[in-house]
Amino acid sequence: MTTAFAEPADRVGKGWTTALSLANVAIWVGWYGPLQILLARQAEDFAPGTGMSKETLLAWVTAVGAVVSLAANPFFGALSDRTTARWGRRTPWIVAGAAGGALSLLLLAGAGGLWTMAVGWCLVQLTLNAAFAAVTAAVPDRVPRLQRGSVGGWLGAAQILGAVAGTGLATAAGGIVAGYAACAVFALAGVLPYVLRYGDLRLAVADRPAWSAKAFLRGFWLSPRRFPDFGWAWLTRFLINLSNALVILYLLYYLRDRLHHDDPEEGVLILTAVNSVTLLATVVVGGVRSDRSGRRKPFVRWSGVLMAAATALLAGWQTWTSAIVVAALLGVGLGVFMSVDFALMTDVLPKARDRGKDLGVINVANALPQVAAPALAAPIVTYLGGYRVLYAVAAVIGLAGAVLVGRIRGVD
Repeated sequence: MTTAFAEPADRVGKGWTTALSLANVAIWVGWYGPLQILLARQAEDFAPGTGMSKETLLAWVTAVGAVVSLAANPFFGALSDRTTARWGRRTPWIVAGAAGGALSLLLLAGAGGLWTMAVGWCLVQLTLNAAFAAVTAAVPDRVPRLQRGSVGGWLGAAQILGAVAGTGLATAAGGIVAGYAACAVFALAGVLPYVLRYGDLRLAVADRPAWSAKAFLRGFWLSPRRFPDFGWAWLTRFLINLSNALVILYLLYYLRDRLHHDDPEEGVLILTAVNSVTLLATVVVGGVRSDRSGRRKPFVRWSGVLMAAATALLAGWQTWTSAIVVAALLGVGLGVFMSVDFALMTDVLPKARDRGKDLGVINVANALPQVAAPALAAPIVTYLGGYRVLYAVAAVIGLAGAVLVGRIRGVD
C-alpha cells in the first residue's frame, strides 16, 4: 500500500489544521455571501416580469445550483483520488476550484437577469465544490482516527466563520457587485496559506487504478446493503441538514414579511452572529470530547434532538426574541453535530483509495437538502400554512435524523 492509501498514524500539527481550516473558511465565504444576502437581493430585482415571486425565483436558482453541487462534489472527489500531479492528489483541485470560484462570483456579480443569475450560481457551485471535495478528503488522508473529531471541530468552526464572514462582506460592501467582488477575493486568497506551505501526498502513476468509464461511474453507487453503516450515516446527515436548510432558506423573507423587522438584512447578520458564537463554543469542544471518549453516536444523537427541539420552538413562538433564542440553541446543537458527525463519516468510509469520491458521496447529503428544501418550503410557505408549518415540518425531519443514528452498528 502506498503512502497515499495508508491509514495515517502521525498527528497533524496546529499549523496544518489552521491552514486547512482557513481554506475551508474561504470556500464557505464564496457560498454564503451569495446565499444569505446577494442572491436574495438579485431575486428581488429580477422577479418582476418573470411571473414568479421573489421566494419562488430564489428557490429555483438555489435548487438548480444545488443539483450541480450534487454531481460536482463526488465527481471532483473521484478525480482527485486518481490525480498523480507532482503537487499531490488534492492541492491542484483546491487551487483550480478556488480560482474558478472567484471568477464565477465575478460573473455572477454582472448578472442581468434570471438566466445569467442561474448560470453564474451553477458555476460557483461547480468550481467551489472541486475545492471543497479536495479539502475534505485531506482529513482522512492525513489525520489519524482519534484526532478527527477535533480537526472536524475546527473545520466546522471554519464553516460557520465562513458563513459569518460571507454574510458580513456581502452586507458591508454596500452593493451587489462590491459584495460579490469581496467574496471572490477572499475565496481565492484564503486557500493560499495551505497550498503554499503544506505539501500533499502524491500518488504514483503505477498505483493509479486502470481507467474504465463503466467502473468509474459505477463507483458512485455505494450499496446500503453492502455498506449499511455508510448508508445510515448518510441518511442521518441528510435529514438533519434538510431540517437546517428549511430553517435558513427564507430567513431574510421571514424577518421582513412575518416578523416585520425594521432592518431584515441586519437581522440576518445578528442571528448569524448569535448562532456562530454558540456554535464556536461547542464545535471544537464536542469534537475533542468525542475523540477522548472514543464515542460518536451519542454526541450526534443528542445534538440532533436539541436542534429539532429548537426548530419546534420557532414554530410555536414567532417573535424576534424567539428567533435569537432559537439561533443560539441551534448553534449549540449544530456545533457538536458538525464536528462529531464528520468524524463518524470518516470512520465508515469503505475504501482508503476512494476517500475523495466516498466523501463526495457523503457531501451529497449536504447539497441534496438545498434541492429538497426549496421544493418543500415554497409550497408550504405559499399555500400550506406559512412559516409556522414550515418550521414544524423541519423539526420533525430533524428529529427523525437524530433517532436513525442509532442504526449505525460499527461505530459507538
